[in-house]
Amino acid sequence: MILFWLKEAFKLIGRSKFSFLLVLISITLSVLLTTVSFFIIRFSNHFEAQVKNNIVISVFLKDDIEQAEIENIKSELSQLNYLSSAEYISKEMAVDIFIKETGDDFRKILDYNPLPASFNLKLKSDYANSVSIKKIIKNLSTYNWVESVVFRQDFYQKILSYIDQAKIYIFAITGLIFLVSLYLVYSTVRLIFNSKYSELETMKFVGAKLSTIKMPIILNITFTGLLAGFISLAIVWVAYYNIRMYLVSIDQIIANKLEFLFLLISLGPIIGMLVTILSLRKISLKI
Repeated sequence: MILFWLKEAFKLIGRSKFSFLLVLISITLSVLLTTVSFFIIRFSNHFEAQVKNNIVISVFLKDDIEQAEIENIKSELSQLNYLSSAEYISKEMAVDIFIKETGDDFRKILDYNPLPASFNLKLKSDYANSVSIKKIIKNLSTYNWVESVVFRQDFYQKILSYIDQAKIYIFAITGLIFLVSLYLVYSTVRLIFNSKYSELETMKFVGAKLSTIKMPIILNITFTGLLAGFISLAIVWVAYYNIRMYLVSIDQIIANKLEFLFLLISLGPIIGMLVTILSLRKISLKI
């Protein structure tokens, strides 16, 4: 029986080449639209992680801190579980940074260095939120070697809030795109079924089983979806090959490429099979 279904499924392609082409194009568009949405979501997550991993809190040290105490301070900071790194900026390094950023050399006027030594602290991404940052700043301010704690809160908060808002829109657009793509395939499949209505009715008259009517069609669309998956994979690869110089590395967005390839190829058959089953739900042996 399975062999019969497979033979009939492939015969459908030969008997209705135009319908096969319509379904193939529809499913391919559906897979491509879903893939684009997937890339946008992963890229926004990657960008958010990059922002969070680069949030810096500057801790300025008191002037009376001896150089010998710096190692003890480093040791204290290394024990804080919310920090991913702590970079020490000496007074001399602070001068170089100031001159590089402003272009002014105050040493021509002043005979001493007014800039304090400091630590640039980077937070772990789990703690890169407004609630945690406020607690961290409060905690850092309690150390007796701290003169002041500086954090560009408004800047980072705006970026993170923009990312959160963008993700809401992206998820909404992704859902809309997926529904539109499913409807596109569904409409195409229904159009094909309507064109074959008389053929299906004839099969009912000769006593064909419901599985004999439905399964070849389901297998036909599933095979078409598989082909659409491979076509989509080829299009995605060609597109990435031509624009890769303008994008971040794909390794940073997609860690497991084999898993992504499997999902991309299997998405077509899944969409095709589900939509076909949905389209066939009203078909019965009643004449």
